[in-house]
Amino acid sequence: MAKLLLLHAPHVIPRFSSSSRSLVSASALYRRPLLVNPQFSHYGPGLRSPYNRRFSARAFDDSPASSTEMEKEKQEQLLDGVSGKNDEDYPTGEMEYENRNAWEIFVVKLRMLFAYPWQRVRKGSVLTMTLRGQISDQLKSRFNSGLSLPQLSENFVKAAYDPRIAGVYLHIDPLSCGWGKVEELRRHILDFKKSGKFIVGYISICGLKEFYLGCACNELYAPPSAYSFLYGLTVQASFLGGVFEKVGIEPQVQRIGKYKSAGDQLSRKNISEENYEMLSVLLDNIYANWLDGVSDSTGKKREDVENFINQGVYEIEKLKEEGLIKDIRYDDEVIAMLKERLGVEKDKKLPTVDYKKYSGVKKWTLGLSGGRDQIAIIRAGGSISRVKGPLSTPGSAIIAEQLIEKIRSVRESKKFKAAIIRIDSPGGDALASDLMWREIKLLAETKPVIASMSDVAASGGYYMAMAANTIVAENLTLTGSIGVVTARFTLAKLYEKIGFNKETISRGKYAELLGAEERPFKPEEAELFEKSAQHAYQLFRDKAALSRSMPVDKMEEVAQGRVWTGRDAHSRGLVDALGGLSRAIAIAKQKANIPLNKKVTLVELSRPSTSLPDILSGIGSSVIGVDRTLKGLLDELTITEGVQARMDGIMFQQLGRDSLATPIIDLLKDYLSSLR
Repeated sequence: MAKLLLLHAPHVIPRFSSSSRSLVSASALYRRPLLVNPQFSHYGPGLRSPYNRRFSARAFDDSPASSTEMEKEKQEQLLDGVSGKNDEDYPTGEMEYENRNAWEIFVVKLRMLFAYPWQRVRKGSVLTMTLRGQISDQLKSRFNSGLSLPQLSENFVKAAYDPRIAGVYLHIDPLSCGWGKVEELRRHILDFKKSGKFIVGYISICGLKEFYLGCACNELYAPPSAYSFLYGLTVQASFLGGVFEKVGIEPQVQRIGKYKSAGDQLSRKNISEENYEMLSVLLDNIYANWLDGVSDSTGKKREDVENFINQGVYEIEKLKEEGLIKDIRYDDEVIAMLKERLGVEKDKKLPTVDYKKYSGVKKWTLGLSGGRDQIAIIRAGGSISRVKGPLSTPGSAIIAEQLIEKIRSVRESKKFKAAIIRIDSPGGDALASDLMWREIKLLAETKPVIASMSDVAASGGYYMAMAANTIVAENLTLTGSIGVVTARFTLAKLYEKIGFNKETISRGKYAELLGAEERPFKPEEAELFEKSAQHAYQLFRDKAALSRSMPVDKMEEVAQGRVWTGRDAHSRGLVDALGGLSRAIAIAKQKANIPLNKKVTLVELSRPSTSLPDILSGIGSSVIGVDRTLKGLLDELTITEGVQARMDGIMFQQLGRDSLATPIIDLLKDYLSSLR
């Protein structure tokens, strides 16, 4: 039990963790949509020549750098043109739909004739997709259930150019993914509309995320029995201090950084002033951007949208009256409307193709494949660990030893002109983060490396990103959290309650620092515990300062464990540009001296595994319906050497929706009920 929640301690693997693992992270509300596949894009003239960031050998030194040394490094880098770049200096990656000429249309039709039967689509078909639950930032194989953001994004792009697709019918069910992925999907909806084809949304449970996507469609429908939960946003912080007190567990926490709130969950009974301040700012940013986005899509004034939210409307009829949805209709009535629009006879079936089948349609068939220049995309999602645990599921975590192999393969290969590290991680193992940082840094010395942040790239996730030449984040990506937390539990009172005794025999002054959980720290042990955390924090902070060409004292102002939105991080020098994956690709092309209007081939190095165990795991998950939360908890409990990353129970959610309690709280509730 003593090893249950060791976050960062001497002689064990320290771990970085964001103070907001369960934050439903958000992304930018762009008024001008971006495309994930920018080879169809055109960009304005006058763009600067690409460059690669020069890194000093000092970056690989583990000893903390002095302010004088950091300032000198900064001045040298300024002379090299590293700093001083504004957001406007980078290409936007914005999509501009291109109408094809007669020859291009002929070639596409010819390729369709040679497509495999399972890749053929009937002319005049409607692409139907259901957005529901979790949406992974990883690619998925045909044997894995669930939705994949890369595949959804690609489907929108293919459908825009596919002459066989007449439009899209989008069912939007309750979503439990982050706001960053919601924004990426919304961007693709707006991009698809540029093709002139229709996109119709259907929503039965109208929450903030679901409506945010739906209102971007040409038309949005809902059944008469639909639920409306457009009430606003909340943020919750969970605290285990009182629970531990009842069961006889005494957390001994060292948090470095006044905003590092992960330790608060273990030791406090209520929220700290610093945590309240940080969460209030994050919540304000998400809410304000949501209002702006809905205002843009509906054409209503921002204050009118906010007034509507504050009325507490639950009747779906009110949404129609206010013009927030097109009409109230059942699904079959919407289908009948689409049949009439497409000239399909009433007694005939509407020709459709679903998400899974259309994901199998190759881009080559539609003339969307890239050019000769290749850009590698390495996806890194989930909590960070050094090695794979025995119960780890594919794509559920960042395994350092596996990711390092991919990074090295890109560095050693001459075929890749640039690389993009796509990060969606709240942090984890500090050692693993540093090892990956080193490899990314080495890669960035040989070719352009762009870090593209998804929902969250905080703490260990930011540690990885800061090794790249350029960091791109969404407006509301959760990032930063430059800080560490150290925790050890004293179980003396618990042992007394249950009648358990433990005697420890040791050699060495500090041998019992982590093993003797039956007693509190001795003064000299507590001092070493704190020094270890301070040392790890200084290494993290100083490397961040060097990577961002910033004096240490300036970095200290934005570090201290504080989580920033991408927009705020950009204004403070932690992020270079704001945008999605499409902008990261455009910047990679710019830095690699590839013309921005030239096609490139995007090579996904994080392809889903096709090994028999992983296939069986995917099938088992679909058939048996293994609970995601339990699987995630098992993954964390099997991290090497018993050390695991713990994030606090903070979450953004919509009022009127079920709260997602952390697994550890559920386990403790079960334990407490068993003591009655």
